[in-house]
Amino acid sequence: MRFLTLTRFVICASVAGIAFAQDPIINDPELDIDTDFGDNVLEFDFPAIQIGIAEYPDGPTGVTVLRFGNATSRAVAVAVDIRGGAPGFLGNYGLVHAITLAGGSLLGLEAASGVVEGIYEERGYNTDWELIPLVSAGVVFDFHQRDDSIYPDKRLGRAAFDNIETNQFPLGARGAGISATVGKLVDFSAGEPAGQGAAFLDEDGVKIFACVILNAVGVIYDRNGDIVLGDLDAESRARSGLGTNLESQIGSGRGNRNNILPSGNTTLTVVVTNQTILGFDLVQQARQVHSSMARAIQPFHTRTDGDVLWFVSTGAVELTDISLTDFGIMASEVVWDAVLAAHP
Repeated sequence: MRFLTLTRFVICASVAGIAFAQDPIINDPELDIDTDFGDNVLEFDFPAIQIGIAEYPDGPTGVTVLRFGNATSRAVAVAVDIRGGAPGFLGNYGLVHAITLAGGSLLGLEAASGVVEGIYEERGYNTDWELIPLVSAGVVFDFHQRDDSIYPDKRLGRAAFDNIETNQFPLGARGAGISATVGKLVDFSAGEPAGQGAAFLDEDGVKIFACVILNAVGVIYDRNGDIVLGDLDAESRARSGLGTNLESQIGSGRGNRNNILPSGNTTLTVVVTNQTILGFDLVQQARQVHSSMARAIQPFHTRTDGDVLWFVSTGAVELTDISLTDFGIMASEVVWDAVLAAHP
């Protein structure tokens, strides 16, 4: 594991290698790009958010971009909560114009530069202090399901930015979640395709939007306590659950402390509200909501997960009749809905 900390810049990741029988398939400027949202789309009413996706079908791998405001908008407030043993992340500025989510492990952080380029060009290459593009980014490791080295690069990030839409979010195996899987606690081969999910709540004009890129080592639980994704036995089609898995691992000798869970897992989450929340309150909202996700994803924040959550406030309204703790409960339920929506 490498750890590098610079001012307002953090990268921490565990990178697994891939062995190729022949020359690997790598990025090429002629690679086809797909930016179509498809038919499985969440429609919502939050014009302050613009969504774009772009994919290299030859990977497959992709990028999902959330842009806030327009060419003349100021950056919005954001707090970032980073957990798990292997995150890949950049851009903890406290303010943000856009967030880039991508496959490709640390290599996929390059996609953010395409978004920066798009905003920079849109603003006439203005270098005023308050107009410098602030783009944060996170990545998932999606190489396990494919035999190539293609990753989301600057070109792909720019394509996603150039094709942003308002009030639409593509669900399933799209964008950064195109090669995502979950439920790999015992064996990576037991994982199931997941993807990206989203949900939206409008409570008397207070809006909460959440999206996830679901690539977790854990399994996914619904509100009834049933596993709905992950740890699917290929023969019986049954889902064994955490207790059975642990008994199996210990009984087979795989449960010792030297056994490392399958590498290359991460859940990326973005929560956006129009409610004005600033400073420590915004940080605490991020912590509360991120912690709540352990109800839906188990185990969560393991040493081979790189979970990151961004909590964004556009500051358009002031909520006075509900506590911030209760607001965090509302946001947590929206995020759970987003997790459950992240399936093919």
